[in-house]
Amino acid sequence: MVLKATAENIAAAAGEIKGGNIVAFPTETVYGLGADALNPVAVSKIFEAKNRPAFNPLIVHLCEHSQIFDVCSYTDKRIEKLIKKFWPGPLTIVLPKKNIIPDIVTAGHETVAVRMPAHKVALELIARSGTPIAAPSANTFGFLSPTSAIHVNQQLAGKVEIILDGGESDVGLESTIIELIGDEFRLLRPGGLAEEDIETITGSLGKIDGVVESPTSPGQLLHHYAPNVPIKFIDEVQFDDIKSKKVCGLFFKKVDKRIEFFSVRILSPSGELHEAAANLFKYLHELEQENPDIILAEKLDEAGLGIAIMDRLNKAVNRYKG
Repeated sequence: MVLKATAENIAAAAGEIKGGNIVAFPTETVYGLGADALNPVAVSKIFEAKNRPAFNPLIVHLCEHSQIFDVCSYTDKRIEKLIKKFWPGPLTIVLPKKNIIPDIVTAGHETVAVRMPAHKVALELIARSGTPIAAPSANTFGFLSPTSAIHVNQQLAGKVEIILDGGESDVGLESTIIELIGDEFRLLRPGGLAEEDIETITGSLGKIDGVVESPTSPGQLLHHYAPNVPIKFIDEVQFDDIKSKKVCGLFFKKVDKRIEFFSVRILSPSGELHEAAANLFKYLHELEQENPDIILAEKLDEAGLGIAIMDRLNKAVNRYKG
């Protein structure tokens, strides 16, 4: 059931959370599928609705800075600086968890991913629920993340009690995730906050090489975030192989004229990366609805938010390789 995010409907959604059910709600990054983070039975409904593997942990969403002390512990003073500067906002931090967090939330790890969303509906929902909310993106696992209530309804209709419609997500990419290992911060997933901004506080972020067998946060798998039709990079296809196919295109600033496309989307005609990021999943959803044989995507330079955009495109393309 899709409901406008009025005060009355947010209260109703909070009632579902308190009752051990799941609801979908807007954040500035993408729409989330939430449950009481302290109720393992409720959290299990997220995995069931998304068809999400149990080894993939969830992010715990907070509505106040002080709630972090309820769910995890830390001593590094840089955490406080990160929270003060970037919360609420698209930054998730993985820290040692407290026993109050069930193992199903963390996939058995001794750490938990936490963030404070910058969306008034999300914050009000968490506050009214009276509990932190565990939430991944509100989509079927492995497919496109939703940036509107319509996207959620297309994938999860009948599987969720309430879908709160709070408009389109402003950022359009999932949060950036970092983890503190000893004295070093590592980048686990590029996202809506550029890593160079984070590095003003953390110093140089370490990176993870290769495939992660047991992820400590979402977004570390080889393929993810994919449309339900094949997607490839335009510079990795033979044009003769697609002459007879219905082809859609996704470009950064301008269209490649070498191919006759059925439909195209331009992420940002002005070349502005924040606009491109906000449009990425929205436009992939739109192209998916055209039922093409294939989507061809242009690669972006991997700098700033271009790193996060390419991370999502690479993982989408990887789903259809081989």
